[in-house]
Amino acid sequence: MSGIYDLIVIGAGPAGYVAAERAGEAKLKTLLIEREEHLGGVCLNWGCIPTKTWLACSKLYYQATHGAAFGVKAENVALDFAKVQERKAKVQGQLRQGIKGLMRKFGVTVVSGSAKLIAAGKVQVGETVYEAKNVLIASGSRPAKPPIPGLDGPNVVDSSGILSLSALPKKLAVIGGGVIGVEFACFFAQAGVTVEVIELMPEIGGAIDPDCARILREELSAKGVTFRLGYKVQSVDAAGVHAVDGGGNAVHIPADLVLCSVGRTPNTENLGLEAVGVDLDRRLIRVDEQGRTNIPGVWAAGDCCSRIMLAHVASRQAEVVVNNLAGRKDRMRWKAVPGVVYSSPEIAGVGLTEAAAKAEGVPVTVAKWPLQANGRFIAENDGKGLVKVIVHATDRRVLGVHIAGGAAGEMIAGAAIAIESELRIDELAEVIWPHPTVSEAQKDAIYPLLHH
Repeated sequence: MSGIYDLIVIGAGPAGYVAAERAGEAKLKTLLIEREEHLGGVCLNWGCIPTKTWLACSKLYYQATHGAAFGVKAENVALDFAKVQERKAKVQGQLRQGIKGLMRKFGVTVVSGSAKLIAAGKVQVGETVYEAKNVLIASGSRPAKPPIPGLDGPNVVDSSGILSLSALPKKLAVIGGGVIGVEFACFFAQAGVTVEVIELMPEIGGAIDPDCARILREELSAKGVTFRLGYKVQSVDAAGVHAVDGGGNAVHIPADLVLCSVGRTPNTENLGLEAVGVDLDRRLIRVDEQGRTNIPGVWAAGDCCSRIMLAHVASRQAEVVVNNLAGRKDRMRWKAVPGVVYSSPEIAGVGLTEAAAKAEGVPVTVAKWPLQANGRFIAENDGKGLVKVIVHATDRRVLGVHIAGGAAGEMIAGAAIAIESELRIDELAEVIWPHPTVSEAQKDAIYPLLHH
């Protein structure tokens, strides 16, 4: 297809392919450029989807081998890792075909290759220059690589490379106890691998609610994960990881495989951004709430411009851009961005944490409800869980909800709606919650606050 496009999208991840789909649906002539073999970006190919497939497999295996309390006696149960990898590939293949089908359905032209912005409205791929009224940069991110000696060793993988393993290690050391590191720790521990997590901070989970983080750490510890908190990694070698503990003592952590999982860095190099004059802020593309850069006609969405590097954030940013291009006013809002740790137990949160509210000077009342008092939860679990609701102390709006246990990732969408809609706890309490479900613990948590 030739001529001038309405929109050129660089990158086909959760920002790029969603933008292309929405633009095509809005009858905008759209070109999508992707340098990798498959559409779908990190999420589909090296992130969200393959890891969730792995976790589902190991959870089933773990439950089968730990089912005595539920009346399940399992003998000769084994985890066939080759079959796990086959299932991962099957799931990815099905979703890849789905994205291809969407591009065809909405008339999006797809080009394979590395794109470079050579001027506002001009993008070069190989020897070909494409022109458009607008360009959306959705180039994503990649695993960050800290300056730790030994990370180039053959026994070291990042969060992308580890998904290509042909066999499970005997002992895994995970550098970084953030969301990605914890999810991998959960998978390998449930699969029977000895796992140690080395984290510089005093708690795991990054920015998740501290009460939820503690429950997660305790529950994963019960599954055999060893957490070394307050440890600083010095180097990695063939025998494992060398670190220093909080007291300054040198510690060697043996491992036959080391996963480096210390965050992500935006892919903003080699795109021609500097030559065109696009503003960057520490490698992130600077955008306004509509997704505009400082260069007219150049937009950005996703990990290349967002400090919250989540697939659903990227997709929403892409929708905001396309809505504005299609004449529908829209803007990115950040007060109700849900986040999920897809471990066992699941952790999910949206809105303000108690600490964030305090830092912002927002007066809050905190409501907590232990899931050990919830019928559905105790029927299905022997561990701990929690629902925590952050409520504005004066106007009674729901400002944050944080859940540890149950299908937390599925429940958090309702909490996001409540926060985005600025519902008060009085209105939330009037909703009829199904029983017995774990979700009704949210109503149980806020009920004591209703008449105070």
